[in-house]
Amino acid sequence: MTERQDAPRFLYADDPDHPGWKRWELGQKGRFNDALGPLSVKVEGDIARVRMAVDTRHSNLADNLHGGALLAFVDVAMFAAARGFDVLHHGGAVTLDVAVQFMAAGSVAEPIEARVELLRETGRLLFLRGLIVQDHGNVANFSGTVRKVTGK
Repeated sequence: MTERQDAPRFLYADDPDHPGWKRWELGQKGRFNDALGPLSVKVEGDIARVRMAVDTRHSNLADNLHGGALLAFVDVAMFAAARGFDVLHHGGAVTLDVAVQFMAAGSVAEPIEARVELLRETGRLLFLRGLIVQDHGNVANFSGTVRKVTGK
């Protein structure tokens, strides 16, 4: 690994490419999340909007978004949204479960966005649900549970 081991786990700061949004990404490069690229987060009321730029590396042979790329985005978007909601910071957390229903093909020609709601927070659990959307409509819906491992 080329990054310092003491680098922050996650970076969450103003997104220089998208005014009014925050950029959420891992502090260490070379991890799985790099396949998705940095995410942009904006909280509007009870909804956290998590946006990802997509390109052909996220596509399948039909030139649509690959289902695996969408599943990875759903998983990571739950953590980015939790940071946006100020319920998850630098402590560890894991996905306990996630359910996704695909409703339409995703396009590689436009960004994809998760609109995430925090349904409930207990001492260690976050219950979330959301929609994956693009300009042409809903691509998928999801629900998931995240467990905080150490603190907030």
